[in-house]
Amino acid sequence: MDIKDNLLDRIKERYQTMSKGQKLIAEYITDHYEKAAFMTAAKLGEQVGVSESTVVRFANLLGYDGYPALQKALRELIRNKLTTVQRIEMSADFNDPNILFKSVLKSDINNIRSTIEEIDEDTFNDVIDNIFEADTVYILGMRSSAPLAQFLGYYLSFILPNVRVVTSGVNDVFEQMIWISDKDLLIGISFPRYSARTVEAVHFAKERGAKIVAMTDSHLSPLTRWSDYTLLARSDMASFVDSLVAPLSLINALIVAVGQRKRGDVSQYFGELEKIWSEYNVYVGKEKNE
Repeated sequence: MDIKDNLLDRIKERYQTMSKGQKLIAEYITDHYEKAAFMTAAKLGEQVGVSESTVVRFANLLGYDGYPALQKALRELIRNKLTTVQRIEMSADFNDPNILFKSVLKSDINNIRSTIEEIDEDTFNDVIDNIFEADTVYILGMRSSAPLAQFLGYYLSFILPNVRVVTSGVNDVFEQMIWISDKDLLIGISFPRYSARTVEAVHFAKERGAKIVAMTDSHLSPLTRWSDYTLLARSDMASFVDSLVAPLSLINALIVAVGQRKRGDVSQYFGELEKIWSEYNVYVGKEKNE
């Protein structure tokens, strides 16, 4: 069922049975759900002039287990709908730098916590198996997800010889993926606002028979339509920037898991690299003739 219709239908169906205070909450959410999604129960109550307990009872009336469940439904609703201008307007409420600093860090902490709770360990392990079984591992990320794809590709290329990063550049993404086949694996990375080009490229790879791993924020993400495996990482952020802390943490876990499977080879490979790095002073340290 569509989340927007589900949430707003619940409000419409129960509106006549609501108290005066609950009706104020219902009207505010209906008109300003993009702001309400990032408010605490206390903040929402303050905004409409009711108590925090009234907000909690409102959530229960709609059939949610509490306000966090209602807030989650609201965030799913607006996840890919907010423009950058709307995000800036939402973050404008943080006038105190100390409040802003703490709010951003707490949001990132909550994103990691939610990612831990929602990740499917069996799916995670299946993805690792498929990485080793693939002839070529393609890693796709566009726009704000491009650094994530590059980071994942950078470290996996130390472990595996068959990794190829696909992102915006001189060549179109389809040109970079022209040889993808049913023997290959594509890891598509995209978070709100989802890149249309990424979705098209994932569809292209699926039509070529490749296995698809979607690394995204929700089962409602457009990437999941074509995916064989979905790895979820939360990226909620009431700002014009994307929170990529949890996705990056998930990528770190993926890299470590792959490295553990090839620990002996990785150790030998990095031993050779250390000699090269030392000879050519790649990192800051003692000069070789010192």
